[in-house]
Amino acid sequence: MKKLDLYAQLSRPFTLLPPLLGIISGAICAWGSIHNPDPDRALTLSVILTVALGSLCASFMNAASNAINQITDLEIDRVNKPGRPLVTGALSLREGWMFTWVFYALALVPTWAVVVFPHTTLAAKIGAPLPWHETFYIYLAGMIFTLVYSVPSWGRTKARGMWANWTIAIPRGCLLKVAGWAMVARIGHWEPWALGSIFMLFLVGAASTKDFADIKGDAAGGCKTLPILHGPKKAAWIIAPFFIFPWLLVPLFAHLPDPQNPSHPILTGNQWALTGLGALLTVWGCYTVYLILRDPDDLTRTENHPSWKQMYLMMMAAQIGFAVAYLLPH
Repeated sequence: MKKLDLYAQLSRPFTLLPPLLGIISGAICAWGSIHNPDPDRALTLSVILTVALGSLCASFMNAASNAINQITDLEIDRVNKPGRPLVTGALSLREGWMFTWVFYALALVPTWAVVVFPHTTLAAKIGAPLPWHETFYIYLAGMIFTLVYSVPSWGRTKARGMWANWTIAIPRGCLLKVAGWAMVARIGHWEPWALGSIFMLFLVGAASTKDFADIKGDAAGGCKTLPILHGPKKAAWIIAPFFIFPWLLVPLFAHLPDPQNPSHPILTGNQWALTGLGALLTVWGCYTVYLILRDPDDLTRTENHPSWKQMYLMMMAAQIGFAVAYLLPH
């Protein structure tokens, strides 16, 4: 039991909620969109089980990503997070690697069965033509991004300034939303990528909020994060626009015609709900920027700065807001 508790610490389960909510929100957006492949838009057992399987795999991917990050950040964590099980020796590096690869396999292999309508049986899903296994390919890309972010032989963009932000934002912002969509509908449309791009741009800035409090350990470990490269004040100004600009795209995409089919907008949820959501998140983003810029040095003195809390809540509210906008009549 003690060993299981240690593996649970390694997986950092409290970080599970944002990606899980992103997956479910993406699936709901696809279900409520004009691109739902089921003409009856039925909430069938096949749809529910497909989304449940994909969500479980996303949880496993998150656990593997957290584990490999702790393995490669061992020296940094000796300074920033001395209580983690790999640092204390409660878990060996071998056990950490074993956990990582087992959970990568659990995250990736089952997604081969995540295939959308009209494939409604397990046999039909597994035997579907290669192009239909879109969720599998997205998860594979997400796995590669986690390796590129953490592992030196893959590039370790975590140590390369703004590259780290993009390596976080693409899989956890864009691909996460598209993966949720791919559990219900095909991804060969502008809409899922427009949704994903909004969250990606937000995370380009939000990904740095945790770096301010970790300057000492990151510097010791050779990580050149934005606060280390530019200092807290300039780094705060660099990330500030990403808390505001992405949300302005929501009403824009809700009214711009879809280049593939100009008879409807890019985002096909409820236009008024999407416009209101974009306005709310823009104002919220301005408030968060105020918290960041009023005293950037304060970000370096506390691990749970109020701006981090606002960023986290904003992400949750955005995921829920999009889901609601696609469930409302439109």
